[in-house]
Amino acid sequence: MPIVFLSPSTQDWNPYVTGSGSEEYWMNRIVDAMEPYLRSNGIRYRRNDPDTSAGAAIREANSGYYDFYLALHSNAIGNGSAGGQRGAELIAKNLREIYPLPDKVTTRPTTALGEVSRSRFPAVLVEIGYHDNYSDALWLESHVEDVAR
Repeated sequence: MPIVFLSPSTQDWNPYVTGSGSEEYWMNRIVDAMEPYLRSNGIRYRRNDPDTSAGAAIREANSGYYDFYLALHSNAIGNGSAGGQRGAELIAKNLREIYPLPDKVTTRPTTALGEVSRSRFPAVLVEIGYHDNYSDALWLESHVEDVAR
């Protein structure tokens, strides 16, 4: 049975332009909505502590064993392993099916992001829209369940 380390953003200082919350708040809402789907598909998971940092999440994940490390953010970028690239492509494929601008859904290899480069496991950092773009923020807020699925 696979086990995933879920790391929704800990960036409570990145407010959504709509005034509805922060990047941390919305990424945790998505992970909350993901949990039933993971359980129903036999995927075990552990979550980061939202009161710590991305660095603390990486250290926590690296102290255990996981098949995949998934970080969720809004407004940023996404290299790593072949497993990470495969995971990124699968996630992008599914996001293209629900995002109103599917040609804007891309994957980008990077070694600059700690949650991708410092994880011992295949890792993906998914940037879901831009929290400083009103249309993206509204879309995300009204599609939490779709993104989670």
